[in-house]
Amino acid sequence: MILKTQIIALESHDDLISVRDKLSWAKTPRILLVLPKSAKVNLRLLDWKVLQRHADSLGAQLGLVTRRASVKRDAASLGIPVFDSTAAAQREPWNIPARKRRRVLKAPRRDLRTLHDEIHNKREPALLSSLPARAAIFTAGVLAFLALAGLFIPRAALTLYPEEKKQSVVISIAASDSTREVSLRGLVPAREADAVVSAEESLSISSRISVPKSKSKGIVRFTNLSQNEVNIPAGATVTTSSGFRFVTLNEVRLPPGMGRFVETPVEALQAGEQGNVAENTINLIEGSLGLSVSVSNPQPLSGGSNVMEIGATEEDRARLRGATVETLLRKAEAELRAALKEGDLLFSDTVEPAEIIEEVFAPLPGEPGNVLTLKMKVRFTARYVSAEDLLQLSLLALDASLEDGFEAAGAPAYQATTAPFSGADGVVRFEIEASRPLLRRIDKMAVFALVRGLNPRQARAALTSTLSLRQSPKIEMTPSWYPWLPLIPFNLSITLQ
Repeated sequence: MILKTQIIALESHDDLISVRDKLSWAKTPRILLVLPKSAKVNLRLLDWKVLQRHADSLGAQLGLVTRRASVKRDAASLGIPVFDSTAAAQREPWNIPARKRRRVLKAPRRDLRTLHDEIHNKREPALLSSLPARAAIFTAGVLAFLALAGLFIPRAALTLYPEEKKQSVVISIAASDSTREVSLRGLVPAREADAVVSAEESLSISSRISVPKSKSKGIVRFTNLSQNEVNIPAGATVTTSSGFRFVTLNEVRLPPGMGRFVETPVEALQAGEQGNVAENTINLIEGSLGLSVSVSNPQPLSGGSNVMEIGATEEDRARLRGATVETLLRKAEAELRAALKEGDLLFSDTVEPAEIIEEVFAPLPGEPGNVLTLKMKVRFTARYVSAEDLLQLSLLALDASLEDGFEAAGAPAYQATTAPFSGADGVVRFEIEASRPLLRRIDKMAVFALVRGLNPRQARAALTSTLSLRQSPKIEMTPSWYPWLPLIPFNLSITLQ
């Protein structure tokens, strides 16, 4: 008889959950799972076992169609029939797994209560049956517990106040640009800082200066140096040997031929008496025109004049410049100090202008005005010593002079005792006083050996008579009622103040 078979084709992405769900829909006594030929289904031996049990719970027998040796090996170990094709599964018989024998549980013993009574009714040892013996054992246990508790539970905090003194030393320092490292001899690197500051200062003027009023005028003669006609435009510039400039007022044509000449009026570019020049002092022509034409003034030029008005002299400008530089110097020093770190030492006498970025006077030189204004922007530089270098030098000097039996109780501090001054060699010299607190050195293990197991009063007396203390030690017990200091070192904390 051929039984109905449900054929289920599996995909490579199927897992235990999806295959189990597919089995649940089967309603036939046989379920045949067909594994893909080109892909591998990720099912382990335990997964096949779960699927076999699920098929059994459905009342069906599980079979496989595959040619993979690993799957065949797992199926053979579980008794699952394996076929090469679905046709073979329909044609060949399925092996029927042997029925599992049900385990028969043994009936419980009827004499368990009797055995229990026999065991507990046995005679106790004579030692434990005696009441004094039991009390002694209990007492010994309690004492042992109390001994251990007294050894490990009590704690104490001991604060000692060793002899204290202040260590100080005066150090002569030489700060130089050529020094790269701090030396115990007092050599430290001089570092450079800069700041750009600006200011605007004004000065009331009472001086009188000569101010140009009118321009000089006259006639110049152009002489042809070639055989060609030359056009001389209006605005052509001619100058004296000293560089004072004039411009032509009209356009003229110079006839061709060597030595031919033409005269035209000129006017000074700038007003003032300096434009009144003598004859034959104008002799230069600006531009390419000077290659073919020469110039001269047969007669003096006149008409330039000056008037006396209130205006700034060079002395006024120098005075205002000095006052502005002083203002900038103060501002630069303040900004440099603000930019340095706390503890850095700025050398005030090294603050100096390094570059004038802007300097503008108003009014300009030669112009009248009752008030002279100057805008300046200057970059200042200065040298300083860093706090890190001074602290490092202080620590070196203090360690070198540390007194035996004492140890440092804090970080060193320093202060300048003399004002820094720059020598002709560029080295800045000054002195500082470095100081720090010291405490008498105390061996904590020796302290523990001295006070272990003593009561607080005895411990204070022993410490006061043995150590150099500036005040009585402080002892705090935990619990506070416990009468003796701990016997174990890690239960006693010792602090030096």
